[in-house]
Amino acid sequence: MSATVLTVAAAKEAKLNLIENGRGTQAMHDAVVAMRAARRSGSANTKSKADVNLSGAKPWRQKGTGRARAGYKSSPVWRGGGVVFGPKPRDYTKKISKTTRRLAFQKALSERISAGDVMTVDAFTVKEAKTKSFLSLVKGHTDAKKVLLISDSFDENFYRSARNVKPVLLATATDVNTEQLLAFDKIIVTDGALAKLAARINS
Repeated sequence: MSATVLTVAAAKEAKLNLIENGRGTQAMHDAVVAMRAARRSGSANTKSKADVNLSGAKPWRQKGTGRARAGYKSSPVWRGGGVVFGPKPRDYTKKISKTTRRLAFQKALSERISAGDVMTVDAFTVKEAKTKSFLSLVKGHTDAKKVLLISDSFDENFYRSARNVKPVLLATATDVNTEQLLAFDKIIVTDGALAKLAARINS
């Protein structure tokens, strides 16, 4: 059975509390920025003049050579010297409140439903754990290249058939986040997952 587009009216019947005004746009931005910042390793590191493994001896005498005075070889103005104000390991984590995260998720889902990008199906099943079977299932629902599949749970065969298809992501209704809702061309949700999404939004 092919997927059907989830309209705003159908979403309301499924008890999804949608945002139909401009509220939540900033929260959605803040949530996505925070999630992307949390993935940054913050491991960039440079050596200052104190960290460079060079001699501390004066390269030449202060006067009489005709050259500019120099005090140490690790000076930042020399090749191989230290770096001035270079990056050091740091934590890029940004903290946002639970209320902001919930509002961002609600806004993202509302926007995708309003745009007609969310479709519903009864369930996701494949006859055998093969990539070909999975691709035929997805293409039977949509022609979009990047697709997010949301279900309350996936069986082992379904996971194995989908693991080599990079443009398609599997996510459970309890784990899917705001960034994922915005990153894909189409979103296909099972009826069971729809109820859990409604519970997340209305909690």
